[in-house]
Amino acid sequence: MQILNELQKLGKIDDQKKREIQSEIEKSSRTEEEVVLGNKIVSEEEIFSIKSKIIKVPLLKPNTDEIPLEVLDLISEEAAINYKMTPLFKKGNVVGIGMVYPEDIMAKNALRFLSQKGNFKYEIYLITFSDLNNILKQHLNLRSETKKALTEFSKEKNEILNALSKGSSSVETTSEAPIIKMVLVILRHAIEGNASDIHIEPGREKLNVRFRQDGVLHLSLFLPLNVHSSIVSRIKILANLKIDENRVPQDGRFSARISNKDIDFRVATFPTLHGEKVEIRVLDPMEGVKPFDKMGLSKRGYEIIKKAIKEPYGLIISSGPTGSGKTTTLYALLKVLNQESVNIVTIEDPIEYAIDGINQSQVKPEIGYSFSDGLRQILRQDPNVIMVGEVRDEETAGLVIHSALTGHVVLSTLHTNSAVGVIPRLIDMGVRPFLIPSTLKVAISQRLVRLLCDQCKKQVKVNEKVKSYIVRNLKDIPVATRNSLKIPNLDYVYEANGCESCNFKGYKGRSGLFEVLQITSQLADTILKNPIESLILKEAQKQGMLTMVQEGILKVLAGETTIDEVTRVTEER
Repeated sequence: MQILNELQKLGKIDDQKKREIQSEIEKSSRTEEEVVLGNKIVSEEEIFSIKSKIIKVPLLKPNTDEIPLEVLDLISEEAAINYKMTPLFKKGNVVGIGMVYPEDIMAKNALRFLSQKGNFKYEIYLITFSDLNNILKQHLNLRSETKKALTEFSKEKNEILNALSKGSSSVETTSEAPIIKMVLVILRHAIEGNASDIHIEPGREKLNVRFRQDGVLHLSLFLPLNVHSSIVSRIKILANLKIDENRVPQDGRFSARISNKDIDFRVATFPTLHGEKVEIRVLDPMEGVKPFDKMGLSKRGYEIIKKAIKEPYGLIISSGPTGSGKTTTLYALLKVLNQESVNIVTIEDPIEYAIDGINQSQVKPEIGYSFSDGLRQILRQDPNVIMVGEVRDEETAGLVIHSALTGHVVLSTLHTNSAVGVIPRLIDMGVRPFLIPSTLKVAISQRLVRLLCDQCKKQVKVNEKVKSYIVRNLKDIPVATRNSLKIPNLDYVYEANGCESCNFKGYKGRSGLFEVLQITSQLADTILKNPIESLILKEAQKQGMLTMVQEGILKVLAGETTIDEVTRVTEER
């Protein structure tokens, strides 16, 4: 009862509680760890941290998404369940083994036997019940389905190649060829894991498959290289790409009904040293096109943008790096504007989501149809609202400004690091400063932060370093704005923990982090006199604009995300 003794020393339990738990252990078939955990005296992490010190085995928090299938195969699923152990990583010939009970003689004997049989050395680490269960659960289906498809593939390679050469327009109507099953397994697991992207990447020895979940890439499985060409060919057939062309990049898309959902997939191939890499963007209309009021905007930002899109004309620009949700923001605004009496025309590259009632056009540079060409044609389509996917050059910038001046609501994106950076960027692209105040209504800069799982997030006391960071960034908020914000207590924040609901990641879903710049008469004077980014920012903050870091800190204090997430996406260190 070593854990109980330590808990008593730490003042977590008294003599009476200790005797009660001892009695419960003796009467049940459960271990000391299981009974203590069931009594909810301390967290699972604390129990195993105490155990780690007692048995002198390091406690490891594994990244379950990055354990390769070939490493998991070193210990059978049956042995993993029986002896509560699993492989975690492999470095050379040394395998890291996670065990819930490293002190168990039978488990140690079994591990010794398996290492001799598999010809590997091992290092033992202590892991929690939750981590073990998560690893087994996360990889069980993917491992079994992939192995089955690989076995069938090795037996029926010629039949598969014949099936691939015939092609098919739909995932649902294909034959049962193993390679087709394998592609379907990859697509389905990406959707079930809420992945936004699938990366299929050939290496020197293995084919890597990675999923981007909540903005972070995770290695999901390794496949043998001999399936690479067949998987790429299958995806090319679905996306109507040239199967025999692997020297130049190709783009395409296809649709499929998977897990009772209609999903679009955008495909891009890219020739690399070891073969073609395939990137598949998962476009789920139910997840991707969010309502305007569910995007994570602050009350002030929401009201400013809502007012701007009701204006009869003007330019609204969303800025930020690739993958920051700019296009999603524009789609949300288009959904608000999409009415029977309004003619909306877009020019995009590529079209992410098809929206009923909106006239969407795809640029085709290879035939000379660019953003500027498309925008000229749009102006002849009697539009009320125009959406230009991106302002990329001086010509497009000039046309966008002209469109806003001539009585149209124009939405577009730009690559800048902040909302105030939009103005100097437009000037750099040849837009005259005096035209900006009369056309630009709102500049939005944004990032995406992962949200804490509501089921398992835990409150912790803020350390001095974090508190200093919070105070430093909040001190520049104008007094009037600070009073209206009702800033929460600075002494406590929430951190990621991990539970079954969030697949033990601690995060579940993402939200926008916004910086909203409203063009006012005072800002217009600054733009006309001296359009330097620092001066524009100073004036904008006087009028109540919060920087992205400040908005992020308020989300942290509200328990929505963590300081680590805010610093990650804003590049503040």
